[in-house]
Parts: sequence; C-alpha cells; structure tokens
Amino acid sequence: MSGAPDRTPGKIEVFFKAMGQVIPAETVCGDTVLEAAHKNGISLEGACEGNLACSTCHVILEEPLYRRLGEPSDKEYDLLDQAFGGTSTSRLGCQLKIDKSFEKAIFTIPRATKNMAVDGFKPKPH
Repeated sequence: MSGAPDRTPGKIEVFFKAMGQVIPAETVCGDTVLEAAHKNGISLEGACEGNLACSTCHVILEEPLYRRLGEPSDKEYDLLDQAFGGTSTSRLGCQLKIDKSFEKAIFTIPRATKNMAVDGFKPKPH
C-alpha cells in the first residue's frame, strides 16, 4: 500500500477495503469519505445523498483514527445501530470530513447495507 510516486500535489491518499481488495483513492481536504469514494469510482452507497438519514455509507475505521475523531453525534449513533455489520469503530462516511490526518487511512466497506429511510426522509430529485 505504498503511495504512488506521481501523486497529484495537494491530494490526500486514502484506501478503501472492500470484498478483500484494498483500493487506493485520492481526495482533498473538506471532502467527506462518501464524496471521496464516489469521486474515485468506489461503490459506497449513499441513499440519502449525505443527509444523515440512512446508514448506507457505513464504513469501519481503524482504531487509532476512530479514537482521534471523537464520538459520533447521537443521530449518527442511532443510524449506526441500524447499519449492517456494525462494529465499535463504525462511522457514516457522510459525516467524516477529510483532513490531512486522514493520509493513508483505510476505510473498510461492509459486504452489505440496510437501505431504509429514517423519519420519512425523501431525497430531492436529481
């Protein structure tokens, strides 16, 4: 998992682990983990489009990053309770804003999701 020598300046390298594969991705500060996945063509569902109304962008963090980020909000905890395969280091990708401390972070994408709206949320039409 060494970084590519020709990385774009100003970009942060992160990794997504899905179905046994580790996929490198480039992102920038300010993107969410969900946005970083989508910009890199990585399949991370976001049924509510990042509006904190579902658990489909559930990712599992490595313990050091999870501890550094602090606790999820009560609403995020409630949604994580519904997530498939939740762990003690689970978070929602739409709630994690990338900064320089995310360099080389690994986000594990669970094998499945539970796609259900919460509180009657209806996404805006595209």
